[in-house]
Amino acid sequence: MEKKTFSIPNISCGHCVKTIERELKEIVGVTGVEGDPGLKTVVVRWEPPATLEAIKATLEEIHYPASD
Repeated sequence: MEKKTFSIPNISCGHCVKTIERELKEIVGVTGVEGDPGLKTVVVRWEPPATLEAIKATLEEIHYPASD
């Protein structure tokens, strides 16, 4: 299982976190999503077939791109 903390500057509230959590959990293989609006971060845990690229693409698609 892989785990990564993403910095997402666009997060401004709990609603933003809920949107991100809902969308990322739809990716097959994502096992956990925890966001923190105060830190503007999201921790994602996944296993195949989910990929880092798919997670980043989904964040971009829903207008919460991760900054590297």
